[in-house]
Amino acid sequence: MTVFLLLAACLWGIGALTGAPSRARWAMIGVLYAAVLLAVMIAPASNPFGGAFGEWALLGGGAIVVIGYRFGLSKLRARVPQNDPGTPETGPFREAELERYMRHIILRDIGGTGQKKLKEAKVLVIGAGGLGSPVLQYLAASGVGTIGVIDDDVVDASNLQRQVIHTDASLGMPKVFSAEMAMTAQNPFVEVRPYNRRLDEDSGAVVAEYDLVLDGSDNFATRYLVNRLCAAHQTPLIAAAITQWEGQISTYNSDATAPCYQCVFPQPPAANMVPTCSEAGVAAPLPGVLGTMMAMEAIKHITGAGQGLSGRLVIHDALYAETRVISVKKRADCPICGG
Repeated sequence: MTVFLLLAACLWGIGALTGAPSRARWAMIGVLYAAVLLAVMIAPASNPFGGAFGEWALLGGGAIVVIGYRFGLSKLRARVPQNDPGTPETGPFREAELERYMRHIILRDIGGTGQKKLKEAKVLVIGAGGLGSPVLQYLAASGVGTIGVIDDDVVDASNLQRQVIHTDASLGMPKVFSAEMAMTAQNPFVEVRPYNRRLDEDSGAVVAEYDLVLDGSDNFATRYLVNRLCAAHQTPLIAAAITQWEGQISTYNSDATAPCYQCVFPQPPAANMVPTCSEAGVAAPLPGVLGTMMAMEAIKHITGAGQGLSGRLVIHDALYAETRVISVKKRADCPICGG
């Protein structure tokens, strides 16, 4: 094999001296390798290069994998939109980000343009509990550039059964800071803005700073408040709710044609009609199912991929593995967006 490496180095040097392009030099080395492989196959005992046929074939296979990877990476870089030539960076992504988001960039409905939209997006998540956990994890992993999370609760042992972003080491820590640690550990290229407070009329102004809101709160008062704030700021809202074995999710735009949350749910249910998770329990994976759907709808909304859930309500029954979609419409008498 030493002889082969010396001959390859000589060919490369000769090509460099004569000004041959690198492709031509690699082609010459490829021809030399093919000749060596043929010699090893025909006369394995007397060839001057040493090594068995399998060893040489393995060497060639490894070289093909490396060359293929470099070629694919260069193609990906070419597909990512570039900044203006006058800017300091050559593109919107670092090389490490390109490798991280490769599966998105090669996905036809997202591509480099969609990944750039994700990086530029600002998303606010209400709640860092059962629904918020998978939402925050997947938004961070997907490369959403700025993620706000608002919650005034602390991590409790009873949360760990389903709130997978928190760990035993986070017990007693405010959920927003526990979530921030997990998200930045997962993806250091995103900005996380933790708001350790309860969303109310005073703190609701934060909604105006974001392009999209995801509501994973666990009470109707907060849901109606989030809907009212989003309608006032014309901010799209993706909201989900869960109890026991069931959950539902929709996108509320509150525009001229799409309903807002209060169009679909005009009044909160009577007291004790819908028990909370602490009262009736909840299957551990259920918030993961609905929370992941929320993250998926957010990515679709930001990138423009596929069809969203505006005007449609998804109802998922995990106990019987049934999912159905119903149409929901704007109400002319809605106090938030009607008339």
